[in-house]
Parts: sequence; structure tokens; C-alpha cells
Amino acid sequence: MRAHAASGRVHADVSDPGRVGVTAWGGAGQAVAPRRPDPVVDQARSVLKRTVAVRPVTLSRNRRADETGRVMTLPGALLRSLAGIVGEPHVLTGDATAGFAVDWTGRFQGHTPAVVRPRDTAEVAAVLALCTDAGLPVVPQGGNTGLVGGGVPRHGEVMLSLTRLNQLGPVDHEAAQVTAGAGVTLQQVADADPGLDLGILIASRGSATVGGAVATNAGGLRVLRFGPMRAQLRGIEAVLADGTVVSHLAGLVKDNTGYDYPSLLAGSEGTLAVITAARLRLVPRLRDTVTALAGVSGLDELHALARRAVREVPGLVSAEFFTRTGLDILVAHAGLAPPLPGPAAAYLLLEASGPGAFGDLAGVIGDREAAVAESAADRARLWSYRERHPEAAGFLGVPVKLDVSVPAAQWVRLASGAADVVTDVDPGAEVITFGHVADGNVHVNIVPAAPADGRHEDAVFSFVASLGGSISAEHGIGALKAPWLALARSDAERALFARIRSALDPTATLNPNVLPR
Repeated sequence: MRAHAASGRVHADVSDPGRVGVTAWGGAGQAVAPRRPDPVVDQARSVLKRTVAVRPVTLSRNRRADETGRVMTLPGALLRSLAGIVGEPHVLTGDATAGFAVDWTGRFQGHTPAVVRPRDTAEVAAVLALCTDAGLPVVPQGGNTGLVGGGVPRHGEVMLSLTRLNQLGPVDHEAAQVTAGAGVTLQQVADADPGLDLGILIASRGSATVGGAVATNAGGLRVLRFGPMRAQLRGIEAVLADGTVVSHLAGLVKDNTGYDYPSLLAGSEGTLAVITAARLRLVPRLRDTVTALAGVSGLDELHALARRAVREVPGLVSAEFFTRTGLDILVAHAGLAPPLPGPAAAYLLLEASGPGAFGDLAGVIGDREAAVAESAADRARLWSYRERHPEAAGFLGVPVKLDVSVPAAQWVRLASGAADVVTDVDPGAEVITFGHVADGNVHVNIVPAAPADGRHEDAVFSFVASLGGSISAEHGIGALKAPWLALARSDAERALFARIRSALDPTATLNPNVLPR
């Protein structure tokens, strides 16, 4: 096997076992002086050297695919080569792969010939170089908390699990930043310093990982205050399909030295590169926090109240909503008690921080029935009514989980009309709505009565498009929304996506069945 380094590229050549060489290349294939030493590339070369005993592998389609063309098994030599990179215990096959091939909802299931679990960037680079040379597509996976099937090997791809990239660096207090491996959970980042916090807060923070959150540009409960995951990025390290390592982790707030590729990778769903580490900004931990949950008569009143809170509450952190439909399911199946003495059609949860937060929220809520909490335990109890809503549909069946957004002026039409457009195509469907009222986002969870054949997605996405909205506010496109991307992106935009993918991954190795290529 040879290892080549070119501008950070690590290339595994299985055609010549027993030889390891290093060459630096400039433009048009011209040899140039070697670049300065790169410890990540040097480590990747060392990793590749461990596979020199593997003989050349010829992967015939008949040998590795079933009648659908999906990869079912890998030749033993290739499995040994992968094991030589990451260690034999970290190449899983057979029944051991089952948990990696189904998503959190249970709706998206696939299969994989191998789950490969590298421990660092160098091993990721070596694995990708090997898979690209062998013509094997790869699906990267973080904490497997996605909701659109983007991290599931639905077509028999090799699964690249990044949970072992769990190194968390020391907090840089001067910059209020930290560097975290792709496998570090969001909760671990949030807990890294007693005085600082991660701006992103999502219900799955205990298992969702940094790499996955960046790759999907996760949103959550504090976007109103701190923005989505892209806004937390101060640098990134990633590996392209051919093994190229790109790393820019200095954390500079001002750095206009070229293309902002960390922002490009945020939301790319594992199609352009595999994110291995991120430099993240941290925010001051909230102080004097107050959470209020108010019952209102309808979504018009709820929206008006939320907009007033945005205008009048300087310390506002979150403005969330849910309806009586979802609450009744949680009371019946999850053991939650009703939050207020009397029922309401809809509920607005507001959270604010700062010395005047209590009075500011009281001024907005007025004489409406509400529960107010200041202690951490009491605030967590109120938050549970909103945070457990993603579970509600699952108590009734296998859900279709949609995540959409519209301009602020259209939010009431979306939130109040989503159930109607669903029941128009499936009268027996159960529809649960909740989400982030102040940033135009509604989660539409559907438990179908009719076959889940795309009719529900088509109804909701077409409705959203008519309102000038997006078919994916937070969760990404994945497998779920790919057929409807044209509702949100023009022909020219989709062609641009494909050109970017072709430039960074010309062999279509990375997550080839997600986003245009």
C-alpha cells in the first residue's frame, strides 16, 4: 500500500501492498516542495502504514451487492484493511450493526456491511481514502438523533460512526470558546465550564453530538437569543472524501482570508466532508432565569403575545408553543399532570434572564392563567411539557415528523392550518403541532391512518411553499424531504448544490443519496 500526501490529502492505494511513499503535488500534477509538517497528515500516514499487509482487493458488483445493487457484505481483505486502521473491535458487522441502521423515530431503516468507528481525524482520513479508492459509499453518523433519515445507510453504505471522536479540549476563557471532537455530546460542551454555556439547547442534547449538530445546523430552544449551530461555529476540522484534512480551529472572530467553509459545512448533512472537530463559542450562563407557561385561547392570541414579548422583554431567551392536543397525549401516556388548573386551547412558554425578568414576563402575561418558575427544578418541570412533545406522536404510532418555517406574518396560518391540510388527505390522521413561535418554526408530527406514501408530506410542504416558507427549518433534508426540495429551492440553486458536491466529492462517496449531486 502507498500513502500519498498532497496539500493535506491522504490517499490509500491498495494496488501496491508493501510500499508506502509520500509525494507533494502542486497544480496540474507538478511536483512542488513539501509543505510544512502537518501532524494530522503524518498521523494518517502512520495509520495507513498499519494496513500494508493487506493484498489488493477487486470489488466486483456481483460479489458485494444483492439484486437491488445494495452492498451486503465486504470482502475479508477489505474488512481486515479497515480493522488495520481503527482496530478490529471497532469494525462491526452482522447483527452488531443493527442499532446504527435505524433512526430514532423507527421510520427509516437500512442496512450496512460494516460500521467503522475511528477514534481521531487521522483514522477518519485513512478510512475515507480507503473507501473512496474501493468505490464504497459512506454515511457519516453522530449520535443518531436525526429525524429525516440523513444518517441511516438506506442503500447499504458503509457506516462511519463518529462517537469515538470524543475529545473535549480545555475551555479558552479569554475567547469564551472550546474545541470539541465530533463525538462530544452537546450536553458535555454545555457542562464544560460552570460560568459558560453552549448557546444551542435541544431536547436530545444528552446524545446528540457536535458533528451531527453542525452537519444539520441544529436549532432548538434558544435560536431566538443565540442563533442556530452555524452561529456557534468559530472554526472547523473536517476530512474530504479522498482523505484531505482541512483544519481551521484558531477561533478568530475576524478572519477574512478566503471562503468561509465552516459555514458551508454547517447544514451540509455529511455530503461535502466529514466533520471531525469544531471550535465553538460559549455564552455566559444564564442568571436570574424565569420561566412562565401561560394558557391562551388560540394561536392568534399566542402569536401576538409572543411578538409582544420579543419587543418588551430585553432578556428573552425562548418563546415556545404547544397545543392541548399534544398535552392531552402526554398527560395520558407520559404521566405528566396538567400544568394549569384549567384547560387552554394553546400554551405559550416564555423564558427570560436577568434582574428584571420576572417583572418583564409578568407585564406581558398580564392576568392570564400562568405557571411561573424560578428555581432550576421548577423551571425544568415547566420545560418538560414542551421538551417531551417530540415523544407524543410516538405513543400513538410511527410518526411522520415534519419541521417547517414561514415568514413571521404567515405563522398563524401555518400553525392553525397544518392539521387541516393533513386531514384533507388522511381524515383519520392524528396531528400534533408545537415549536418555536418567535422564529416562524412549527413542528408538525403526524400519526397516519392512511398509508404513509408521501401524501402527508406533500400536503404540508405544498401548503408551506404557498406561504413562502421552508420545508426544513432545523432537521435538514435527508431522505424524508428530498423529493420535495424543488418546492424550496430553484433549479439554479439545486444545480449549484450539485456543482459544489462534485468539486468536493467527485466520486460521490459521502452520503450519496442526500441532497442533489
